[in-house]
Amino acid sequence: MEHSSHVAHHFANASQQRDSAKFGMWIFLITEMLLFGGLFTAYSVYRAMHVEMFINAHKFLDVQLGTINTIILITSSLTMALAVRSIQLDKKSKSAWFLLATLFLAALFLVIKYFEYSHKIHLGQLPGKFYTFQGVEGTNPHLFFSVYFVMTGLHGIHVIAGMAVILFLFIKTFRGHYSAEYYNPIENTGLYWHLVDLVWIYLFPLLYLIG
Repeated sequence: MEHSSHVAHHFANASQQRDSAKFGMWIFLITEMLLFGGLFTAYSVYRAMHVEMFINAHKFLDVQLGTINTIILITSSLTMALAVRSIQLDKKSKSAWFLLATLFLAALFLVIKYFEYSHKIHLGQLPGKFYTFQGVEGTNPHLFFSVYFVMTGLHGIHVIAGMAVILFLFIKTFRGHYSAEYYNPIENTGLYWHLVDLVWIYLFPLLYLIG
């Protein structure tokens, strides 16, 4: 059977390859949800044990910066969806620019996160034994900041990984590698990026708005 250039030899046709790729991506996303689910469980346990301390500690997070980052990530979900839709309509140039816009928004998110982290490091609001800040009332305030850094840090790693893939897709799309006939990588990366955004939508109220 003759295959298109983008169809791997072990698939019967492009439709089978697309369905298999999407199925594999959903399995991967489920493992990601299990990973973050464990962290959300740890958050719930520690918060139940130290309710007052969590409420006092969260006041030292910058809600304004957190809100801006939430808006940025939600907007990046839109530009990612538009990139997928554009390539489905065979608008390669438009898809490439939407990918670039998503990349820019992701970078902006990390820049803001850098300033947040820098401020906390300066104050000594660090995880575990590195915690030196004295302004939070309640026992073991380092637990809140440990949870904060682990959850937002892991999320940040996922943002960086997504940026690397989106940059790769932008280059390939700009060179005309993807089209309405073959856009699996862009579509699957879009699914991943929406998960990254969704995780932050949960992290923001749990960490910044719990009071």
